[in-house]
Amino acid sequence: MWRGGVGRAAGLAAILAVTGCAVGAAPSAQAQTAQAATSSAFAAVQPSGSGSGDDAQSAQRERNLAGRAVDKMKDVARQAGDIFSRVPCLPPKGGVRPLGSLPHVASKLIAGDPVVIVAFGSSSTQGHGSSSPAFNYPNRLASQLRRQYPTAEISVINRGKGGEDAPEMLARLKSSVLDLKPDLVIWQVGTNAILRDLDPADTAKMVEEGVSAIQAAGADLVLVDPQYAPRVNERAENAGRMMKLLNRVAEIRHVGLFPRFEVMRDWHERQSVPIDNFITPDGLHMNDWGYACFAQLLGDDIIRSVGQIKLGIHVPSDVHTYRPM
Repeated sequence: MWRGGVGRAAGLAAILAVTGCAVGAAPSAQAQTAQAATSSAFAAVQPSGSGSGDDAQSAQRERNLAGRAVDKMKDVARQAGDIFSRVPCLPPKGGVRPLGSLPHVASKLIAGDPVVIVAFGSSSTQGHGSSSPAFNYPNRLASQLRRQYPTAEISVINRGKGGEDAPEMLARLKSSVLDLKPDLVIWQVGTNAILRDLDPADTAKMVEEGVSAIQAAGADLVLVDPQYAPRVNERAENAGRMMKLLNRVAEIRHVGLFPRFEVMRDWHERQSVPIDNFITPDGLHMNDWGYACFAQLLGDDIIRSVGQIKLGIHVPSDVHTYRPM
């Protein structure tokens, strides 16, 4: 006999499979999921024998429900693929300045030794706004670097913690970063200080203290400034001061700076990419595309810097910043 409860459960499972799928999953995985959903849904809703007219109508409704869910899953699979297929990830118009020298990373890659990179920061590093951990920027960066250096053992360790800024990060710098003995630290900082209306000068002092400790540990360092997003832009004066002071710290301490704010502003103002293509509806966090493009551009510059050292090209020690020219 047909059991309506089983059919409803199958239909619900198919819908949940659609609504819970990762936005940027690979097409093959999506297709496999759709195929599995098709098989399980229709196996579950198939009646085992003749029943009443009500049972037959209920069975048909469940088939329709499961069918629509599976069709939607197949549509997602068709539209998936590379996350940049519809909106390409491009560097800022007008070119960029080099990030500067990353000697520790380069020497490890040249020697064939393992490379440890620590991504340190707040929710942007942890991955708030991404559809799954696979789409946060440290994981995207790790994939890119492993493709570029397929024989190298590269670890990108995510030490992001939502809601934090310089005071909290400085307190856990040793345990979360230095104890891992990194070759490169990518430190994203400043956004929460802006949102809390904290004095950017105080943040800059704490960042400089942290930079000094990271350098003393023998690691390369790249600072990442706040994101271009509506909630940050509402505090334009504070945000502007924060960007200038972080840039100043990078200059004084001779470390790299990835100017995320300017890069993202270029996406919107010069490349005409809508805000909601890279920022989530909360007006603050980046989405899958935003994290992916950020990671891609940062990774490109790391690869470029390492390549220059491998080729014996001198990278001036006073060149610190990746930014639109």
